[in-house]
Amino acid sequence: MSPRSASVNEELRRRSRERLLQATVELVAEHGYEATTLGDIADRAGAARGLVSYYFPGKRQLLQSAVHRLMHLTLDAALEREPRTDDGRERLARAVDAVLGLARDQPLLMRTHMAGILQAEGFVQCPEQQRLAELLRDTVTRYGSADVDTDYPLLRALLMGAVVAVLLPGAPMPLAMLRAELFQRYGLDWELGVPPDGGPPPGGTFPSTG
Repeated sequence: MSPRSASVNEELRRRSRERLLQATVELVAEHGYEATTLGDIADRAGAARGLVSYYFPGKRQLLQSAVHRLMHLTLDAALEREPRTDDGRERLARAVDAVLGLARDQPLLMRTHMAGILQAEGFVQCPEQQRLAELLRDTVTRYGSADVDTDYPLLRALLMGAVVAVLLPGAPMPLAMLRAELFQRYGLDWELGVPPDGGPPPGGTFPSTG
């Protein structure tokens, strides 16, 4: 049997890493961070325990990469869904709805992720985080920003703040209210993206669609 080529080995490594990231998202969403071990993740991914340590220095870093991957995939799917569009305002609306939707649909996972970011190590600079950043920067660019280097981190901070507000234990804010604040800030029509049922909250003013 001839040895595998470098490209085949690289693809196998990529798939192994993807399986570990997916298993992490699934297990933490099901059982929480503390109850999920690296051994559990390796077992779910069908990988050797040592492979986890080969790719990631620890569980916290693995979780951040896994959630950044989930955010990237979710955002990419939202931006590229049919009908596809190059309209910058629609794409920004879809981005806001995608991130807020993750907070709504994956509260345990996203709460754990945000708690990890607020610890000393902060953001993990990994390929998944970089891909997410590139997608958000592109969204800001298409929206028409004249200063992407300023507007991208501001959008990121506003989205993070909204996610924290949705997930705040004991005092969560309604998702529709947070969406309204973000849409008003960026001059987006309420009907863009995927508006929640019930219409905008009282008192909101939005641009005319006419």
